[in-house]
Amino acid sequence: MSRITSAGPNYQTQTKESAINPNERAVAVDEVIAGYEVLMHRMAGSHAPEFLEIAITMPQAKVLYLLGASGELHMSELVTRLGVSLSTVSGLVDRVVEAGLAVRHDDQADRRQVVVGLTPAGVEFIDRFRELNAREMRGLLQLLDDADLSSVRSALAALARAADRRAESSTRKDPA
Repeated sequence: MSRITSAGPNYQTQTKESAINPNERAVAVDEVIAGYEVLMHRMAGSHAPEFLEIAITMPQAKVLYLLGASGELHMSELVTRLGVSLSTVSGLVDRVVEAGLAVRHDDQADRRQVVVGLTPAGVEFIDRFRELNAREMRGLLQLLDDADLSSVRSALAALARAADRRAESSTRKDPA
């Protein structure tokens, strides 16, 4: 029984017999994505009334989410992360600033750059959605038996390791 290993402490060791071929792997990835979509659809259906109270668009929510995850960002970074034009981002930022959820100011190091960040109301807004999602997920997890809960826990740990590897890889490619 030969072993296939990858460098780094976060990789699982697999035997050749347990490794799946690229086609099976692609199918497995597609099945996980499809299952995730079904889960998100079912979760959204259960808290749709709370989402309908919100007076912002999905693109505005994306701006707020990025700011909540990253802290203050330059407008140019929002353009890059959202993959849209500066004029589109500028309009989105205008609307979340008008709603009192974000604030923008000149970068002290380079006054040609504009920095955008969340206001306390914006932080509260993002926290409300995080808690809504956590409450929904907590309810689902409570319905799992011990074995399934353990499997979900292991799967999330594996996804976190993959996200760490991706972040490490992109940091090495982009030494900024």
